Amino acid sequence: MDMSRQHELAVLLAKLRREGRQQSGLDESLVPPDKETAYRIARMVEEALGWEVAGWKIAAMNRRLQQQLRTDAPIYGRVFGTLKSSPATVEHARQCSPIPEVEYQARLVADLPPREKPYSMEEVTEAVVSLHPGIELSECRFVHDGAFPPLTAILADGAGSGAIVFGPPIEDWRRRDVANQEVVLTCNGTQRRKGIAAEALDHPMVPLTWLANELSRTGIGLKASQMISTGTLTGMLRPKPGETYVADFGPFNKVAVTCA
Repeated sequence: MDMSRQHELAVLLAKLRREGRQQSGLDESLVPPDKETAYRIARMVEEALGWEVAGWKIAAMNRRLQQQLRTDAPIYGRVFGTLKSSPATVEHARQCSPIPEVEYQARLVADLPPREKPYSMEEVTEAVVSLHPGIELSECRFVHDGAFPPLTAILADGAGSGAIVFGPPIEDWRRRDVANQEVVLTCNGTQRRKGIAAEALDHPMVPLTWLANELSRTGIGLKASQMISTGTLTGMLRPKPGETYVADFGPFNKVAVTCA
């Protein structure tokens, strides 16, 4: 895939994201041939948009989700200036097929810049100023139909990044058993999903450390104040207009988002 094609895809994805719309399928000549090319195009999308990178999303931390997303490893993408405190309301028609995913959100207080030596989990944990209950509203610039493109096209689209809705910080989170806290997701009062971090991703600091090292390796790095959505605990659902989703993290509070 030559640079002109890469630039063409980046411009298309930036335009779709800026206009808040989707398209069906993607010309075969614009499908990135591999993950490396896809992530390079995602960086070009950032440049084309000129938007602040407010955070990052992580997905597919376990084998089941990797199979669903057709990948053999975790994936990541940029989250632009779409961080909302709970309770939040979004306009369903302006979201690109939003998918509510219950996740822990980690906010950084220090940069984790590129370097040769891998980051340890202790170093990454020290860089986290707060951990929050949250819901990521994942989006995709491609309609999920029979023409849905391969994973590399989705990676170029920020791995389907959308908005992050977060609750209040979890008090003394380093000493709390966040990994084994059951989280329940309801839709209009009816339970739809439940899960725990220990089964989905081990502990929120595990995927965050993975991301810190991936972005270090590729010369990007993480920055203070960015918020990282560490991976879904409850899988994926497709909401309809008028639905309200509530993620109950027990003693760690609740997070609510309405798709109006």
